[in-house]
Amino acid sequence: MSLRSSIEIYDLQSRQSRVVFQGAELWESPHFTLDGAALILNSEGRIYRLPLGGKPQVIDTGFAVRCNNDHGLTPDGQTLLITDKVEYDRACIYAVPLSGGTPLRVSAHLASYYHGVSADGAWITYTGIHQKDVFGIYISRIDGSDERALIVGDGVHDGPDFSSDGAWVWFNSSRSGQMQLWRVRRDGRDLQRMSDSPYADWFPHPSPDGRHVLWLSYDASVGHDHPRDQTVRLRLMPAEGSEAETLFELFGGQGTMNVPNWAPDGRAFAYVRYF
Repeated sequence: MSLRSSIEIYDLQSRQSRVVFQGAELWESPHFTLDGAALILNSEGRIYRLPLGGKPQVIDTGFAVRCNNDHGLTPDGQTLLITDKVEYDRACIYAVPLSGGTPLRVSAHLASYYHGVSADGAWITYTGIHQKDVFGIYISRIDGSDERALIVGDGVHDGPDFSSDGAWVWFNSSRSGQMQLWRVRRDGRDLQRMSDSPYADWFPHPSPDGRHVLWLSYDASVGHDHPRDQTVRLRLMPAEGSEAETLFELFGGQGTMNVPNWAPDGRAFAYVRYF
């Protein structure tokens, strides 16, 4: 089946989406530039900048041309953090100027998949599979030093992202038997389950204004994976937890919103649907 990608922005106030680009290629994981005027996203191993109202423009990432959908910008908007497999044939996190250039290795250990950066730009959080089939949630300083394991083993853990104040790392985990949302303090203390839903919950993204958490939910039958081409729902709840609401359903999944996808002001978010 041949599918197309539709890159869209949802406005929380109007409760409406608008299409900003559609293409026959597989596009994934849109996130905003600092000024909110463009999106960064990936397709076929490359990273692109998409001006709102324009067309995608490839970003020079040097040798890193097997990039996946785990990428993001530092808070100053100048540095792109990417996950690529060219150099080691395993996932490695690199830093490269948004304007393009030579990737600089960040990962202390492989495999590591970038997922988020703290608002002060000092720390990154990522999924690590540093031993075969052993998933962990890690943080390190933005240069890769001082790596700290927050959660390791006892399930599949993925999709970590910082709260707006940097105090918490949110993530999804199967540690309860079903994929649900959790959060833990940055020092590994005070692990809390944050969703108790009939779905398989993935990729929690706290909003930059500290008000909300957005995530993607699969049908429970999908299990502990996050495939593409599924009927999923995007859901929202207050940042401190409580009853969630479903904003809308779509055909998507992997690539829809793997990384932080909020607009800088927290009033809208970007995502990809497939059709």
